[in-house]
Amino acid sequence: MVLDAPDVGVLAHFYSELRGWPIWKQDSEGAALDLGEGVAYLSIQRNPDYVRPVWPGVPDRQQMMVHLDFEVTDLEEAVAHAVGLGAELPEHQPQDDVRVLLDPAGHPFCLYT
Repeated sequence: MVLDAPDVGVLAHFYSELRGWPIWKQDSEGAALDLGEGVAYLSIQRNPDYVRPVWPGVPDRQQMMVHLDFEVTDLEEAVAHAVGLGAELPEHQPQDDVRVLLDPAGHPFCLYT
């Protein structure tokens, strides 16, 4: 999985802290986080023309292309942790046991129990 971002370091450190994944390699153009499985990585690539998606989607605006889902044991605690790291909690939440958040680059991701 590769996510575009205007600032590689900000997004790499956000997901590293959010999930506890070590940053395997990083430079100004890209980063890779080791998910601990040896076969999968979350990568961030710098895109100076990146356009932040809107949530929820709006016609004729940048739509999300992908979103990540993370299972957590305590939803409130996990949301507070993510917000403390720089995530945004949008007002629109479509489900009671899921929270849609936006990472520092605006990519939607979900925390669920």
